[in-house]
Amino acid sequence: MNRLALLAVGVAGLTVLAAGPASATPAAAADQTVTTCGNSGLQAGLLTRLCAEVTGTTVQFYGKVSLAGPPSPGSPAPAPKELSTTLSSEVVGAGAPPLTQDKPVLFTTTTLEVRGPASTVPCGTTVRGTFGVASFPWTPRPVVHEVTVTC
Repeated sequence: MNRLALLAVGVAGLTVLAAGPASATPAAAADQTVTTCGNSGLQAGLLTRLCAEVTGTTVQFYGKVSLAGPPSPGSPAPAPKELSTTLSSEVVGAGAPPLTQDKPVLFTTTTLEVRGPASTVPCGTTVRGTFGVASFPWTPRPVVHEVTVTC
């Protein structure tokens, strides 16, 4: 095939793809896990972030703790830190108290995940999670993330 014919076939193919429906991506399967994360924040001198895994109507939040930046070249490795973590989740507008999990952890230099319990909620429900980290003398400044369960 010469170059002109190849170019014509390529343009025709792109035209067909561009004319297709905008919702050509397949819908997520009910058993597929979708992970989203909220904004990060600094707590106890560390970078924290709250993420949610949604599988069907099941939601599980987990907090991530990591170094806020790389150590300075030539400096010793940071000392392990004892952290007090609080992870909670609640259904927005339900009026029920949040499910709360307090867990002490030891942070070294690698990213640490703190997983909360999984909750099953009805379709269309918005669930809010919060993740707080404290280490003496710092108090927690929780990060928040909300997800809506779509079915």
